[in-house]
Amino acid sequence: MTVAPRLLVVSPTFHGYWRSIERAFTDLGYAVTTHRYDERAARLHRVGAKLRHELPARVGLTRFGLGDPGDLVAERTAAALAALDDVNPQRLLVIKGDTLGPGFWDEVDRRRIPRVLWLYDELRRVRHEVPIERLGPIASYSRADTAALQARSFTVAHVPLFFDPTMTPLNPQSSTEVVFVGARYPTRERLLLDLAAAGIPVRAYGRDWSGHLVDRVRTWDLHRPQIPASRDLKRREAYAVLAGAAAALNIHGDQDGFTMRTFEACGVGALQLIDRADVTELYSPGEHLEVFGGPPELIALAERAVKDREWSQRLREAGRAHTLAHHTVTHRARALEALWD
Repeated sequence: MTVAPRLLVVSPTFHGYWRSIERAFTDLGYAVTTHRYDERAARLHRVGAKLRHELPARVGLTRFGLGDPGDLVAERTAAALAALDDVNPQRLLVIKGDTLGPGFWDEVDRRRIPRVLWLYDELRRVRHEVPIERLGPIASYSRADTAALQARSFTVAHVPLFFDPTMTPLNPQSSTEVVFVGARYPTRERLLLDLAAAGIPVRAYGRDWSGHLVDRVRTWDLHRPQIPASRDLKRREAYAVLAGAAAALNIHGDQDGFTMRTFEACGVGALQLIDRADVTELYSPGEHLEVFGGPPELIALAERAVKDREWSQRLREAGRAHTLAHHTVTHRARALEALWD
Protein backbone atom coordinates (compact mmCIF):
# COMPACT_ATOMS: atom_id res chain seq x y z
CA MET A 1 0.00 0.00 0.00
CA THR A 2 1.41 3.37 -1.04
CA VAL A 3 1.43 6.01 1.70
CA ALA A 4 0.49 9.50 0.53
CA PRO A 5 3.42 11.91 0.95
CA ARG A 6 2.78 14.67 3.47
CA LEU A 7 2.56 18.11 1.86
CA LEU A 8 2.41 21.36 3.80
CA VAL A 9 1.05 24.34 1.87
CA VAL A 10 1.90 27.69 3.48
CA SER A 11 -0.37 30.24 1.88
CA PRO A 12 -2.09 33.57 2.36
CA THR A 13 -5.86 33.36 2.85
CA PHE A 14 -6.41 35.50 -0.32
CA HIS A 15 -9.99 34.81 -1.45
CA GLY A 16 -9.79 31.13 -0.49
CA TYR A 17 -7.58 30.08 -3.41
CA TRP A 18 -5.66 27.88 -1.00
CA ARG A 19 -8.67 25.53 -0.96
CA SER A 20 -8.38 25.01 -4.72
CA ILE A 21 -4.64 24.30 -4.43
CA GLU A 22 -5.24 21.91 -1.55
CA ARG A 23 -7.89 20.01 -3.54
CA ALA A 24 -5.64 19.72 -6.60
CA PHE A 25 -2.72 18.23 -4.68
CA THR A 26 -5.05 15.91 -2.77
CA ASP A 27 -6.32 14.64 -6.13
CA LEU A 28 -2.69 14.05 -7.16
CA GLY A 29 -2.21 11.74 -4.17
CA TYR A 30 -0.76 13.97 -1.45
CA ALA A 31 -1.84 14.20 2.18
CA VAL A 32 -2.23 17.97 2.25
CA THR A 33 -2.32 20.34 5.22
CA THR A 34 -2.63 24.08 4.60
CA HIS A 35 -1.33 26.70 6.99
CA ARG A 36 -2.71 30.17 6.25
CA TYR A 37 -0.01 32.44 7.54
CA ASP A 38 -2.12 35.61 7.49
CA GLU A 39 -5.27 34.07 8.95
CA ARG A 40 -7.23 35.95 11.59
CA ALA A 41 -9.75 33.70 13.30
CA ALA A 42 -12.11 36.48 14.28
CA ARG A 43 -13.15 39.88 13.00
CA LEU A 44 -11.87 41.42 16.23
CA HIS A 45 -8.38 40.20 15.37
CA ARG A 46 -8.63 41.72 11.89
CA VAL A 47 -9.69 45.05 13.33
CA GLY A 48 -6.86 44.80 15.84
CA ALA A 49 -4.37 44.22 13.05
CA LYS A 50 -5.59 47.35 11.28
CA LEU A 51 -5.22 49.38 14.47
CA ARG A 52 -1.80 47.92 15.32
CA HIS A 53 -0.21 47.97 11.86
CA GLU A 54 -2.16 49.69 9.09
CA LEU A 55 -3.35 52.82 10.91
CA PRO A 56 0.05 53.67 12.48
CA ALA A 57 1.73 53.24 9.08
CA ARG A 58 -0.78 55.56 7.42
CA VAL A 59 -0.42 58.33 9.97
CA GLY A 60 3.36 58.04 10.35
CA LEU A 61 3.60 56.58 13.84
CA THR A 62 5.89 53.65 13.02
CA ARG A 63 8.89 55.81 13.89
CA PHE A 64 7.60 55.84 17.49
CA GLY A 65 7.49 52.04 17.59
CA LEU A 66 3.78 51.72 16.92
CA GLY A 67 2.63 49.32 14.23
CA ASP A 68 6.11 47.79 13.95
CA PRO A 69 5.93 45.31 11.04
CA GLY A 70 8.52 43.21 12.88
CA ASP A 71 5.80 42.14 15.32
CA LEU A 72 3.75 40.74 12.46
CA VAL A 73 6.73 38.89 10.97
CA ALA A 74 7.59 37.33 14.33
CA GLU A 75 4.00 36.24 14.89
CA ARG A 76 3.62 34.68 11.45
CA THR A 77 7.03 33.02 11.56
CA ALA A 78 6.28 31.38 14.90
CA ALA A 79 2.94 30.08 13.60
CA ALA A 80 4.54 28.68 10.43
CA LEU A 81 7.24 26.95 12.51
CA ALA A 82 4.52 25.38 14.62
CA ALA A 83 2.88 24.09 11.43
CA LEU A 84 6.19 22.50 10.40
CA ASP A 85 6.31 20.70 13.74
CA ASP A 86 2.68 19.57 13.54
CA VAL A 87 2.84 18.22 9.98
CA ASN A 88 6.50 17.18 9.64
CA PRO A 89 6.07 17.51 5.86
CA GLN A 90 7.90 15.60 3.16
CA ARG A 91 7.13 18.35 0.63
CA LEU A 92 6.57 22.08 1.10
CA LEU A 93 4.80 24.65 -1.08
CA VAL A 94 5.03 28.27 0.04
CA ILE A 95 2.82 30.77 -1.76
CA LYS A 96 4.16 34.33 -1.67
CA GLY A 97 5.53 33.98 1.89
CA ASP A 98 6.79 37.55 2.11
CA THR A 99 6.17 37.94 5.85
CA LEU A 100 7.92 34.76 6.95
CA GLY A 101 11.13 35.52 8.77
CA PRO A 102 14.60 33.90 8.54
CA GLY A 103 13.80 31.46 11.34
CA PHE A 104 11.23 29.68 9.18
CA TRP A 105 13.57 29.27 6.22
CA ASP A 106 16.45 28.22 8.51
CA GLU A 107 14.30 25.39 9.83
CA VAL A 108 13.22 24.33 6.33
CA ASP A 109 16.88 24.22 5.32
CA ARG A 110 17.80 22.26 8.45
CA ARG A 111 15.14 19.64 7.72
CA ARG A 112 16.08 19.50 4.01
CA ILE A 113 12.44 19.56 2.95
CA PRO A 114 11.96 19.72 -0.84
CA ARG A 115 10.19 23.03 -1.40
CA VAL A 116 8.82 25.42 -3.97
CA LEU A 117 8.02 29.12 -3.60
CA TRP A 118 5.15 30.20 -5.89
CA LEU A 119 4.84 33.93 -6.57
CA TYR A 120 1.65 35.50 -7.93
CA ASP A 121 3.10 39.00 -7.99
CA GLU A 122 6.13 40.64 -9.57
CA LEU A 123 9.35 40.58 -7.57
CA ARG A 124 9.48 44.38 -7.61
CA ARG A 125 6.27 44.40 -5.56
CA VAL A 126 7.27 41.76 -3.03
CA ARG A 127 9.80 42.27 -0.24
CA HIS A 128 10.75 39.01 1.43
CA GLU A 129 12.37 38.93 4.84
CA VAL A 130 15.32 36.93 3.51
CA PRO A 131 17.26 37.24 0.22
CA ILE A 132 15.49 35.69 -2.74
CA GLU A 133 18.61 33.56 -3.35
CA ARG A 134 17.63 31.45 -0.33
CA LEU A 135 14.07 30.72 -1.37
CA GLY A 136 14.28 28.57 -4.49
CA PRO A 137 13.19 26.62 -6.38
CA ILE A 138 10.84 29.38 -7.50
CA ALA A 139 7.70 29.30 -9.62
CA SER A 140 6.56 32.70 -10.88
CA TYR A 141 3.46 33.87 -12.71
CA SER A 142 5.64 36.52 -14.35
CA ARG A 143 7.44 35.73 -17.62
CA ALA A 144 9.83 38.64 -17.08
CA ASP A 145 10.78 37.58 -13.55
CA THR A 146 11.23 33.99 -14.69
CA ALA A 147 13.64 35.08 -17.42
CA ALA A 148 15.54 37.39 -15.05
CA LEU A 149 15.95 34.65 -12.43
CA GLN A 150 17.00 32.10 -15.04
CA ALA A 151 19.70 34.53 -16.17
CA ARG A 152 21.00 34.42 -12.58
CA SER A 153 21.08 30.59 -12.70
CA PHE A 154 18.11 30.15 -10.37
CA THR A 155 16.00 27.02 -10.47
CA VAL A 156 12.81 28.69 -11.65
CA ALA A 157 9.75 27.92 -13.77
CA HIS A 158 7.01 30.03 -15.26
CA VAL A 159 3.77 28.80 -13.67
CA PRO A 160 0.75 30.99 -14.46
CA LEU A 161 -2.34 31.25 -12.30
CA PHE A 162 -5.41 29.09 -12.84
CA PHE A 163 -9.11 28.29 -12.78
CA ASP A 164 -10.66 25.80 -10.37
CA PRO A 165 -13.36 23.91 -12.29
CA THR A 166 -14.94 22.65 -9.07
CA MET A 167 -16.03 26.23 -8.29
CA THR A 168 -19.22 26.36 -10.34
CA PRO A 169 -21.07 29.71 -10.44
CA LEU A 170 -24.05 30.18 -8.13
CA ASN A 171 -27.23 30.81 -10.14
CA PRO A 172 -25.83 33.06 -12.90
CA GLN A 173 -28.45 35.53 -14.15
CA SER A 174 -28.25 36.88 -17.67
CA SER A 175 -27.50 40.61 -17.72
CA THR A 176 -26.92 43.33 -20.30
CA GLU A 177 -24.23 44.92 -18.12
CA VAL A 178 -20.51 44.97 -18.80
CA VAL A 179 -18.96 44.20 -15.42
CA PHE A 180 -15.68 44.63 -13.61
CA VAL A 181 -14.90 42.75 -10.40
CA GLY A 182 -11.80 43.88 -8.53
CA ALA A 183 -9.84 46.73 -7.04
CA ARG A 184 -10.23 50.31 -8.24
CA TYR A 185 -7.12 51.81 -9.83
CA PRO A 186 -6.99 55.00 -11.94
CA THR A 187 -6.75 53.18 -15.30
CA ARG A 188 -9.67 50.94 -14.44
CA GLU A 189 -11.75 53.85 -13.21
CA ARG A 190 -11.14 55.85 -16.40
CA LEU A 191 -12.10 52.93 -18.65
CA LEU A 192 -15.34 52.29 -16.79
CA LEU A 193 -16.18 55.99 -16.91
CA ASP A 194 -15.53 55.96 -20.67
CA LEU A 195 -17.93 53.04 -21.09
CA ALA A 196 -20.60 54.72 -19.00
CA ALA A 197 -20.20 57.97 -20.97
CA ALA A 198 -20.71 56.00 -24.19
CA GLY A 199 -24.03 54.70 -22.91
CA ILE A 200 -22.82 51.16 -22.16
CA PRO A 201 -24.55 49.63 -19.10
CA VAL A 202 -21.66 49.02 -16.72
CA ARG A 203 -21.25 47.92 -13.11
CA ALA A 204 -18.23 47.54 -10.81
CA TYR A 205 -17.99 45.21 -7.82
CA GLY A 206 -15.70 45.59 -4.83
CA ARG A 207 -15.01 47.59 -1.70
CA ASP A 208 -13.10 50.29 -3.62
CA TRP A 209 -16.14 51.00 -5.79
CA SER A 210 -18.97 50.51 -3.32
CA GLY A 211 -20.60 53.58 -1.81
CA HIS A 212 -21.48 51.72 1.37
CA LEU A 213 -20.25 53.60 4.45
CA VAL A 214 -18.43 50.53 5.80
CA ASP A 215 -16.51 50.18 2.53
CA ARG A 216 -15.61 53.86 2.46
CA VAL A 217 -14.16 53.57 5.97
CA ARG A 218 -12.34 50.26 5.46
CA THR A 219 -10.65 51.57 2.27
CA TRP A 220 -9.68 54.90 3.89
CA ASP A 221 -11.24 56.63 0.88
CA LEU A 222 -14.50 58.60 0.67
CA HIS A 223 -14.29 59.24 -3.10
CA ARG A 224 -16.34 57.07 -5.44
CA PRO A 225 -16.73 57.50 -9.23
CA GLN A 226 -20.16 57.96 -10.79
CA ILE A 227 -20.45 54.31 -11.83
CA PRO A 228 -23.10 51.81 -10.69
CA ALA A 229 -21.35 49.70 -8.07
CA SER A 230 -21.93 46.91 -5.59
CA ARG A 231 -20.06 45.53 -2.60
CA ASP A 232 -17.50 42.71 -2.46
CA LEU A 233 -18.52 39.30 -3.76
CA LYS A 234 -17.50 35.86 -2.63
CA ARG A 235 -15.79 33.79 -5.31
CA ARG A 236 -18.82 31.78 -6.41
CA GLU A 237 -20.93 34.94 -6.43
CA ALA A 238 -18.30 36.71 -8.54
CA TYR A 239 -18.23 33.80 -10.96
CA ALA A 240 -22.01 34.01 -11.36
CA VAL A 241 -21.78 37.73 -12.13
CA LEU A 242 -19.02 37.16 -14.70
CA ALA A 243 -20.84 34.27 -16.37
CA GLY A 244 -24.15 36.13 -16.61
CA ALA A 245 -22.86 39.53 -17.74
CA ALA A 246 -22.82 40.75 -21.32
CA ALA A 247 -19.03 40.93 -20.95
CA ALA A 248 -16.42 40.71 -18.19
CA LEU A 249 -13.57 43.23 -18.15
CA ASN A 250 -10.02 42.17 -17.26
CA ILE A 251 -7.84 45.27 -16.81
CA HIS A 252 -4.28 44.60 -15.67
CA GLY A 253 -2.35 47.86 -15.64
CA ASP A 254 1.31 47.65 -14.59
CA GLN A 255 1.72 43.86 -14.55
CA ASP A 256 3.48 41.39 -16.80
CA GLY A 257 1.89 38.30 -15.25
CA PHE A 258 -1.73 37.46 -15.95
CA THR A 259 -4.23 37.77 -13.13
CA MET A 260 -6.42 34.97 -11.83
CA ARG A 261 -9.34 36.68 -13.56
CA THR A 262 -7.81 35.79 -16.96
CA PHE A 263 -8.50 32.12 -16.34
CA GLU A 264 -11.61 32.51 -14.20
CA ALA A 265 -13.54 34.63 -16.69
CA CYS A 266 -13.07 32.17 -19.53
CA GLY A 267 -13.37 29.22 -17.15
CA VAL A 268 -16.88 30.16 -16.02
CA GLY A 269 -18.01 30.85 -19.59
CA ALA A 270 -17.86 34.64 -19.54
CA LEU A 271 -17.11 36.79 -22.58
CA GLN A 272 -13.76 38.22 -21.52
CA LEU A 273 -12.51 41.59 -22.77
CA ILE A 274 -8.85 41.90 -21.80
CA ASP A 275 -6.30 44.72 -22.12
CA ARG A 276 -3.28 42.51 -22.92
CA ALA A 277 -2.33 41.67 -26.52
CA ASP A 278 0.30 39.24 -25.18
CA VAL A 279 -2.50 37.01 -23.91
CA THR A 280 -1.78 35.02 -27.08
CA GLU A 281 0.60 32.84 -25.04
CA LEU A 282 -2.48 31.57 -23.20
CA TYR A 283 -5.58 32.19 -25.36
CA SER A 284 -6.39 33.04 -28.97
CA PRO A 285 -8.02 36.46 -29.39
CA GLY A 286 -11.11 36.26 -31.56
CA GLU A 287 -11.54 32.60 -30.66
CA HIS A 288 -11.48 32.43 -26.85
CA LEU A 289 -11.73 36.11 -25.83
CA GLU A 290 -11.22 39.62 -27.23
CA VAL A 291 -8.40 42.11 -26.71
CA PHE A 292 -8.82 45.89 -26.59
CA GLY A 293 -6.07 48.47 -26.94
CA GLY A 294 -7.86 51.55 -25.65
CA PRO A 295 -11.27 53.14 -24.98
CA PRO A 296 -12.53 53.20 -28.62
CA GLU A 297 -11.84 49.48 -29.10
CA LEU A 298 -13.31 48.63 -25.71
CA ILE A 299 -16.47 50.61 -26.41
CA ALA A 300 -16.91 48.88 -29.79
CA LEU A 301 -16.44 45.43 -28.25
CA ALA A 302 -18.77 46.22 -25.36
CA GLU A 303 -21.48 47.42 -27.76
CA ARG A 304 -21.14 44.20 -29.74
CA ALA A 305 -21.24 42.12 -26.55
CA VAL A 306 -24.57 43.65 -25.60
CA LYS A 307 -26.10 43.07 -29.07
CA ASP A 308 -24.46 40.03 -30.73
CA ARG A 309 -25.42 36.99 -28.68
CA GLU A 310 -24.31 34.43 -31.29
CA TRP A 311 -20.78 35.86 -31.43
CA SER A 312 -20.70 36.10 -27.65
CA GLN A 313 -21.81 32.51 -27.13
CA ARG A 314 -19.21 31.18 -29.54
CA LEU A 315 -16.35 32.86 -27.63
CA ARG A 316 -17.78 31.82 -24.26
CA GLU A 317 -17.94 28.15 -25.18
CA ALA A 318 -14.51 28.07 -26.81
CA GLY A 319 -12.88 30.00 -23.97
CA ARG A 320 -14.28 27.66 -21.35
CA ALA A 321 -13.26 24.53 -23.25
CA HIS A 322 -9.72 25.84 -23.73
CA THR A 323 -9.42 26.72 -20.05
CA LEU A 324 -10.53 23.28 -18.91
CA ALA A 325 -8.04 21.68 -21.32
CA HIS A 326 -5.01 23.79 -20.40
CA HIS A 327 -5.41 26.15 -17.43
CA THR A 328 -6.90 24.42 -14.40
CA VAL A 329 -5.41 24.34 -10.92
CA THR A 330 -4.47 20.69 -11.52
CA HIS A 331 -2.37 21.69 -14.53
CA ARG A 332 -0.50 24.11 -12.27
CA ALA A 333 -0.13 21.58 -9.45
CA ARG A 334 1.59 19.19 -11.85
CA ALA A 335 3.99 21.96 -12.93
CA LEU A 336 4.83 22.74 -9.30
CA GLU A 337 5.23 19.05 -8.47
CA ALA A 338 7.94 18.77 -11.14
CA LEU A 339 10.08 21.32 -9.25
CA TRP A 340 10.40 19.00 -6.25
CA ASP A 341 11.96 16.23 -8.33
